[in-house]
Amino acid sequence: MSRVSIQIEDHVAHVTLTRPDKINAFDADMIDAVIAAGEEVNRADVRAVVLSGEGRGFSAGLDVMSFGALAMQDPEGLVMPRSHGDANAYQQVALVWQDLPVPVIAALHGVCYGAGLQCAMGADIRFGSPDLRMAIMEMKWGLVPDMGGMVLWPRLMRADHLRRLTYTAQPIEAPMALDYGLLTEIVADPLSAARDLAAEIAGKSPSAIRAAKRLTDLAWRADRAEVLMAESREQTDLIGKPDMMETIAANMAGRKPVFK
Repeated sequence: MSRVSIQIEDHVAHVTLTRPDKINAFDADMIDAVIAAGEEVNRADVRAVVLSGEGRGFSAGLDVMSFGALAMQDPEGLVMPRSHGDANAYQQVALVWQDLPVPVIAALHGVCYGAGLQCAMGADIRFGSPDLRMAIMEMKWGLVPDMGGMVLWPRLMRADHLRRLTYTAQPIEAPMALDYGLLTEIVADPLSAARDLAAEIAGKSPSAIRAAKRLTDLAWRADRAEVLMAESREQTDLIGKPDMMETIAANMAGRKPVFK
């Protein structure tokens, strides 16, 4: 069954979770489909990505019907092998969006729980609807988050907020999620906002946008000297190059740039 759709228009990839009858809950097929979608987008000529979910919510988390199957498998063989660099397949659901060289904007509505929340954390920017509810849901089932969230959340949240959400599995509403750092902005129509921002980004210098994503990613994990050197390296590789020259020419002429 189809789990994810991809549409590419004007250099923007629209990636949609398409399991609305289950509120886009994650089963094994959904995990494989999300990773495959990220990898397919990575091979395409895109400048931005919009990630969203069909139906009543972005994702209800892990499909509860999957728990029985999980309990019947050897956990060591299920989660310990590294299938994607330093990550397993479950973790790659979120990290595949971090690995993309272009910005990813998530449009979140309804519920964004558990596996769905960790998937959304892989995005660079997250718009949420006023009625959105978010939860680190794993403790409800006697588990801990294991889909990349513990790599991504510390970049966004204070430690006490992360601990509270992890220990309790309590859902929080959009205003608190915004205050905690899980959301970038609350908007009436997250999908329209995400599409508008993706279109704006797609109109910028492609090489500069990719450089900016590399640089901001590095800034979270590198020391001062490495970041300063990376700033200089990225800028050196942009100055005087075709994308920069076209940006300047378009600005001077009052027109939209056309990048080749």
